[in-house]
Amino acid sequence: MKSIKFTIRQDGQVTEEVTGATSTECLEITKSIEEKLGTLETRQLKPEFYSNNVALQHNQNENQAQT
Repeated sequence: MKSIKFTIRQDGQVTEEVTGATSTECLEITKSIEEKLGTLETRQLKPEFYSNNVALQHNQNENQAQT
């Protein structure tokens, strides 16, 4: 299950955290929301983003080695 958690601080700064998404899904899910909120100051990607990309690259390398 994918979900987005928003935290709005007293100074108006908004942070969002996506859970349940893999790889670039989190970027696709939040793109339209971020455009409406305004300028993105920073982006911190969770380990899940990288671990799925590494697994995908590993699988692609295995497939190429078999051919």
